[in-house]
Amino acid sequence: MSDVIVHSLFSEFDINLFKSGKHYRLYEKFGSHITTVDGIKGTYFAVWAPSAKSVSVVGDFNFWTEGEYELNVRWDESGIWEGFIPEVGKGNLYKYKIHSHHNNIVTEKADPYARRSEHPPQTASVVWDSTYQWNDKEWMTNRKKNNALDAPYSVYEVHLGSWKKRVDENRSLSYTELSEELVSYVKEMEFTHVELMPIMDYPYDPSWGYQLTGYFAPTARFGYPEEFQLLVDTLHQNDIGIILDWVPSHFPEDAHGLGLFDGTSLYEHPDKRKGYHPDWKSLIFNYGRNEVKSFLISNAIFWLDQYHIDGLRVDAVASMLFLDYSREEGEWEPNIYGGRENLEAITFLKELNHEVYQSFPDVQTIAEESTSFPMVSKPTYLGGLGFGMKWMMGWMHDTLEYFKKESIYRKHHQNDLTFSMTYAFTENFMLPLSHDEVVYGKSSILGRMPGDEWQKFANLRLLYSYMFTHPGGNLLFMGSEFGQHDEWDFQKSLDWHLLQYDYHKGIKNLITDLNILYKKNTALYEQQFSASGFEWITHDDHENSVVSYIRKGNNKEDVLIIVCNFTPIPRTDYQIGVPKEGKLVEIFNSDAQKYGGSNITNPDAIAIEKVDWNYRQQSTKITIPPLGTVVFKITP
Repeated sequence: MSDVIVHSLFSEFDINLFKSGKHYRLYEKFGSHITTVDGIKGTYFAVWAPSAKSVSVVGDFNFWTEGEYELNVRWDESGIWEGFIPEVGKGNLYKYKIHSHHNNIVTEKADPYARRSEHPPQTASVVWDSTYQWNDKEWMTNRKKNNALDAPYSVYEVHLGSWKKRVDENRSLSYTELSEELVSYVKEMEFTHVELMPIMDYPYDPSWGYQLTGYFAPTARFGYPEEFQLLVDTLHQNDIGIILDWVPSHFPEDAHGLGLFDGTSLYEHPDKRKGYHPDWKSLIFNYGRNEVKSFLISNAIFWLDQYHIDGLRVDAVASMLFLDYSREEGEWEPNIYGGRENLEAITFLKELNHEVYQSFPDVQTIAEESTSFPMVSKPTYLGGLGFGMKWMMGWMHDTLEYFKKESIYRKHHQNDLTFSMTYAFTENFMLPLSHDEVVYGKSSILGRMPGDEWQKFANLRLLYSYMFTHPGGNLLFMGSEFGQHDEWDFQKSLDWHLLQYDYHKGIKNLITDLNILYKKNTALYEQQFSASGFEWITHDDHENSVVSYIRKGNNKEDVLIIVCNFTPIPRTDYQIGVPKEGKLVEIFNSDAQKYGGSNITNPDAIAIEKVDWNYRQQSTKITIPPLGTVVFKITP
């Protein structure tokens, strides 16, 4: 057996923090770290496997021979195995061969803390250290104002593997290519942020990245870790923030992954009622185990720290919060108080958000949470879960259901459209039209729209205009911004050829201008999470299927008036009450010719008269285009 030099990066304080669930920088200790010991260059390895009776490092440096490099178990009952192996360095492949005390199980595992993984379908870890030199100091210094809750938040959701492909080479773009093409496109479209579906290493392409195995490794599908850092850096240099999908809710049972890591349920909850997802056929973390909490929170911090990420969208939070999620009676066990809430997961999420915002007060965490669980986006010191924002799943569902209806029937369902305002300010909501809404037979967003071709595109323009002027942040999945016809297919590129057609080009122009409208008008974002920033003019004109409302900034003079017509019948001399005297000036019209509309607009300033209407002392008459949204400013 070759000698493994006794060496440790752990202090007694580190061990105590780890065992108490309070060590949030474990990536600095665990995993493989290139270093020098007694003048000898090599790599230090450390792995947590408390039920192991031996742990060997096997790799391409020793022909994957078990037993040649056996790690040493620490004396302090932490369950950590560690040691320094000379002459192993950057680029070497490795795994841990673990013999368990539990039924003599032998497993060969990838390193949970590896900074790089092999290109799938290969599954080994790679010894790596990054030498990337960041050039985003200006963004990092000022990003607090770009990520603030009173700043515009318009997000472009992207699946890197299918955004655009090199058809002649039958491959996706690399991180380096994306740093040019994706960044240029997002900047042109005027989005404020990009959200990437999971880029942490995952073995199975059809999982879209949501079944992770390499929590600290950007997937090798698109290049090296430094090349992913280049993508982040380039986004920042172009004043674009980046959000990562992060999945602490479940993990796959792949043999090289976290499942039965040391022959026992180390990371997953041992009780299948709490430790197995029937929907996704995957394992659930044991949120009550301190070392697992440290692992997960350290992972979240890692991406914010090492990759300058601006936000984490936390996947499937509802599945974490409830013990009976997707389970029938008898398939789950109530908590100690007899309730259905997963108290350990709730505690974990609070600790996660507390640590994230304490260490990185200029980022955001965003919950994908589909229930009415209270205070998801309220601070932990007020008893909330501590997220910065929450996806507004109710708005998404109700709005898409409304838009699917032929316009003649919409007058009977206007409450479905306006209901969102009854709870819009209970959380800091982001309005999502995400990847989940364009798969599994749901059709594309365009495909949901009723009517002939003109009406379909007019409805789509109306939907997006309503979305961008509704309180809250916005998220749009790739392809939706130019009216993708087909459902999303992770194996194919988006249908970029559609941009040669005027209607599709018009949708792209519309989204660009909506982003500009959103960013230029403080009334649309300064109070986007406050009831003070919204006021109905009329929500009950069912017969005409028209709604009108006011958006307000911090300055009481800073107001926009929005009017939406959900029928293909133009409305002339439509009277609305307005909050003050002056003139109405149209600043946006979704029916404009450049968007593919019929160009029914209000080209001239419209006088406001002292005529009572809609419970206001002044009013005016406007023209509303068919299936259109109009935005006005009031000028003296």
